[in-house]
Amino acid sequence: MTKRKSVLQKVSLVSAVVSFVLALISGVMLYFRLETVGSDNPISASFMASTFFFLCVGAVLAVMGMADLPSFKFDNSEGKRK
Repeated sequence: MTKRKSVLQKVSLVSAVVSFVLALISGVMLYFRLETVGSDNPISASFMASTFFFLCVGAVLAVMGMADLPSFKFDNSEGKRK
C-alpha cells in the first residue's frame, strides 16, 4: 500500500530533478572550461564546486521526496466514545 505524497515531498522531488539538471549543466560547462584554460583557473574550481554541490543537494532532496512518511493526523473517530 503506497501512501500519498505530501505537497512538500512533491516539491522536493521536482527540486531534486532541477538540481540534477543544474549539476549536469555545471559539469558540461566545467568540461569546456577545462579544455580551454585548465584546472588552475578559479572559474574552473567554482564549476567543480557547483557540480559537487548540486549533485549532493539533488541526492538529499530525492531521498526526502521518496521517503515513505507516516501520517501524523489524529483520527477523531476512535477518540469519541459514547
